[in-house]
Amino acid sequence: MPSITPSATSSATSTKPAAHAMQNPRVCVSSQPEHPKTSSSLIPASSRPQTTATCSAPILNCETIENKIRKNIQHSWRCILKVCKEKDVSKLGEIPVSDFLDIAEKFNLDLSEGEIKQITAKYDLKKNGRFAYYDFLQSCILLLKPQESSLLQRVIIQKPQKPLSPGTQATSFLSAMLRIQPQILPCWRPMKRTFTSYDESHTGQLHVADFRQYSINLTEEELFSILEFYDKTLSSKISYNDFLQAFIQ
Repeated sequence: MPSITPSATSSATSTKPAAHAMQNPRVCVSSQPEHPKTSSSLIPASSRPQTTATCSAPILNCETIENKIRKNIQHSWRCILKVCKEKDVSKLGEIPVSDFLDIAEKFNLDLSEGEIKQITAKYDLKKNGRFAYYDFLQSCILLLKPQESSLLQRVIIQKPQKPLSPGTQATSFLSAMLRIQPQILPCWRPMKRTFTSYDESHTGQLHVADFRQYSINLTEEELFSILEFYDKTLSSKISYNDFLQAFIQ
């Protein structure tokens, strides 16, 4: 057999790793030194946050802006809602952003250009250039989320023993809550006393039949929408403190 020259030997030797990598894809050949493992590689896969193929943008925090215009909204929200409904031909609870800008200017909401961008970005829920006016109004008029209270803040409504686990905020629910808001505000104190008198166990909850009898007149559809939010577990009871808290600023 012909003798192998040194150049041929070095050439053959240099091709071995590549050939080995071709046969075994799991072998990674690199001339660079191996980097140390990062902390993320040490976290078990089960405890890592799960991601989806399409990630939706986080909801913007516009609480400062909403607090700024809340008093103005509370004086004119019925007129704003009426105009929004007139422009909402499809009855979807949303209108074009351009229409909202006209309404904001008409009712003197006094929003800067930057604040308008933040508000419209937050309430463009479907990212289709439309403004969810029901969600916007309920954020300014109703308190449907637990509020953090400081030690110096006067407690008007006691917190329920069991934290609220709300259901779906359907458009019909928001519409019902907004409709009865002017009726609830002047008489929420006697309503609370009535609810408390029928709550013999002091649980903060009232049977649906008693709640309907001693609350503002509600249609069947409105009652159903309210129960979907406050009684999503179908317990036939409703937390009257949570209900009243939604209307008290």
